[in-house]
Amino acid sequence: MTTRRFLAPLALTLTAALALSACGGSSDGGSDDGGTTAAGADGTTAASGRGGTLTLGIVQEPPSWDPAQTHVGHRLQPYQAVYDSLLLREPDGTLSPMLATEWGYTDDTNTVMSLELRTDVTFSDGAAFDAEAVVANIEHFKAENGPQSGMAASIDSVTAVDADTVEITLASADPALEYYLSQALGLMGSPAALGTDEMDRLPVGSGPYVMVADQTVVGSQAVFEAREDYWNPDLQKWDRVEMKLLQDVTSRVNALLTGEVHATIVDGTVKDQVDAGGFEPLFWTVDWQGLLLFDREGTLNPALADVRVRQAINYAFDRENLLAQLAAGQGELTSQVFGPDSTAYLPELDEYYTYDPDKARELLADAGYGDGLEIEMPLLVPGGETIMTFVAQQLADVGITVKQTQVPAADFQGELGKGNYPASWFSLFQGPTWVAYQQLLSDTTLYNPFDSTTPEIEEAVETLRTDGENVEAAQAINRYVTENAWFAAWYRPSQLYYYDAESVSVEPQVQMAVPSIYNYSPAS
Repeated sequence: MTTRRFLAPLALTLTAALALSACGGSSDGGSDDGGTTAAGADGTTAASGRGGTLTLGIVQEPPSWDPAQTHVGHRLQPYQAVYDSLLLREPDGTLSPMLATEWGYTDDTNTVMSLELRTDVTFSDGAAFDAEAVVANIEHFKAENGPQSGMAASIDSVTAVDADTVEITLASADPALEYYLSQALGLMGSPAALGTDEMDRLPVGSGPYVMVADQTVVGSQAVFEAREDYWNPDLQKWDRVEMKLLQDVTSRVNALLTGEVHATIVDGTVKDQVDAGGFEPLFWTVDWQGLLLFDREGTLNPALADVRVRQAINYAFDRENLLAQLAAGQGELTSQVFGPDSTAYLPELDEYYTYDPDKARELLADAGYGDGLEIEMPLLVPGGETIMTFVAQQLADVGITVKQTQVPAADFQGELGKGNYPASWFSLFQGPTWVAYQQLLSDTTLYNPFDSTTPEIEEAVETLRTDGENVEAAQAINRYVTENAWFAAWYRPSQLYYYDAESVSVEPQVQMAVPSIYNYSPAS
């Protein structure tokens, strides 16, 4: 079977619902070099012109600081503190120069991209950033098979044309390559440190901050200080950044209310409490939640090969009730897995499947399963029990029994790609069309373990490969997988990110629940 690659993050909103184990104790705020405390005293320091200390509550910490192990979404933010990317994704999603000053395809097939690089950048170990460093990073990214290595799946070779020019040659056109170069694929580490045990613990990049190793505690906090002589001080807005690991939503709310952190993500269940504290919110719908119906050819469960069974599953869910119970009503109901920011989005598909248990039973009977059937699904532990209780109850109402097999949180995503389960609950990022296709439907993604495809999908994919803006092809894919019930989407939950507006100003980042590290400034 093809090697599976992570191409999307675990639910950003559902980090609270997942009920990850309560965070360990965090150290006290202490003071930065300018004498400001960690939370609540972040006026601009006279010496640097930057803010004092920015303190953020994060849900997960990097398992490794090697840039090849970078994830996306809320798990990208910590890496941005220490690693620049080749391209900078602005808050509105447009791409700007960062380590690469110019870029573009040099051929008619969009398979050869040339990048011109900055010549005034060094890594925190003193090594120079140049074309050879880019080659080393991208080759390392491909070889390590990290969580986002699928971003490099189309890359055939990377060549240093000269000291400040790199050429990326693709095996086939990839409309998302530029986007990927602003994400995990574009993060650059010092070549001498790549792949070393030391880099797992201590990042070595060219970014605006450097890690303070003796104040960083695994399972508690990561601490960074502004790097001297950083090439772009406009992005370096703080003397010090602290990221406190707060896995439980209650601990994050308490940290906000007590001033321990300036900003963090919560969920709809605590919205009223945080609103009462006077904090400023950012609301986004970034992900979709529901079931991934993997086994569309009936390899493990023959019933799922029948489109009527998959459609019955969709009609079995009371989406409005699920949104109310699991996300406190904060979000938008949907039956499609492509979001409003995608060219594949079709408004009418949001209501394609209604709550109709009678129709679900009728479809099951027509498919030969009037007496019921059983479907095995993984149960995320800890944290997935509440979600799966609703799944099991609503499917049981139409005659489908859910057999739940416990899978630890640390192994959950990896298990999905092994083809051991015919279906699973999940929550996935709704990105640009080609990114969404790659994460849901390509033959390398974790979330298509049986390599499902059809001639209709392949025809549209080939059109998109050469014309990434082709709306007709994008919508054809969306319509096909919705009508044929390859998924059972429920809703797009609102991402609730709150910050202390008296201390910090935060600019939202499109398609990200957690803003980029560059989007935080001291409050005026």
